[in-house]
Amino acid sequence: MKRYSKLIIAAIIALIFIGTFVFLWQKSQPKEVVYSEFTPKLDSIQKTTIITGKIEPRNEVNIKPQISGIISELYKVPGDYVNAGDVIAKVKVIPDMNQLSSAEMRVRLAEINLKQAETDFQREENLFNQKLVSADEYDKSRLALNQAKQEKLAAEDALQVVRDGVSKSNAKASSTLIRSTISGVILDIPVKVGNSVILSNTFNDGTTIASVANMNDLIFRGNIDETEVGQLISGMPMKITIGALQDLKFDAALEYISPKAVESNGANQFEIKAAVHVAKDDKLRSGYSANAEIVLARADKVLTIPESAIEFSGDSTFVYIIKGEGKEKDYDRRHVVTGLSDGVNIEIKKGLTDKDKVRGPEIIADDDK
Repeated sequence: MKRYSKLIIAAIIALIFIGTFVFLWQKSQPKEVVYSEFTPKLDSIQKTTIITGKIEPRNEVNIKPQISGIISELYKVPGDYVNAGDVIAKVKVIPDMNQLSSAEMRVRLAEINLKQAETDFQREENLFNQKLVSADEYDKSRLALNQAKQEKLAAEDALQVVRDGVSKSNAKASSTLIRSTISGVILDIPVKVGNSVILSNTFNDGTTIASVANMNDLIFRGNIDETEVGQLISGMPMKITIGALQDLKFDAALEYISPKAVESNGANQFEIKAAVHVAKDDKLRSGYSANAEIVLARADKVLTIPESAIEFSGDSTFVYIIKGEGKEKDYDRRHVVTGLSDGVNIEIKKGLTDKDKVRGPEIIADDDK
């Protein structure tokens, strides 16, 4: 029994050895190299570039107050549409104590002058009625009275402006009411009720109450590499794709190419702007990330082959022409003149006809992977 077991084990070992030998021998045998084959064909080729950027309104206006104070009321929220002149917020004035004291003193002085002018006028009027003074003296006293009245009104208006930011005489043009300067959509209101705001003047930009923009006039803004900017021409059509809107696409037209480069990640890039053609029903939001596709060059009805069939040697390009059939195939190396390439196919300007067969790259079998 033991003898048969040993024979069986020996037979199994021998079979394994022979199988391994046969497998290795088969793998060591040279395999026939098979190449893909292409026939040149007439086609259109275009070279495109993709630019990453964002959508934004052409004109975005920051609304700033003309008076310092505290936000007492907000009448609008982001997303609301406003017309030029619509009130967005109201500011409560916190008066400067020095200005307030000066304005109150001016009112008191105007009241004193008015009382004196009224007394002088009554005296001159009595004398004029008795024909004891000339008409010229009487007219002067009446003029002085009118001037005193106007001075008191002006002083009271000035006091109201300092104290309240508005007076009765200019209530419609009140600087406490913050109005939109353009018609459009409110993009942002960065302040809240109770926030202090500073007026806009020559010393500071002032506090932004709201940002308003016309969302019917949008542009695409992005940067293009210096190696491609020379191929751009103002007015070139573009396709804008917005991934956040399920790859929604819009037409656009290039309208601005910056004359100065900016450095980005070690490369020189130029800013571009394009007018986006948006339908009225399409609601785009400011700041959407977008990609712009620009056709830099195009060749129609030209002879093309896959670029993988091209052999590049220095400044020259070659292809291998297939001669013969089956096992009798031979390959003739031929110089060709190439043109435009889209990264997949390439234009052949000289050296091939549509009747030639071109050798492509080697076909790799699955069992070799």
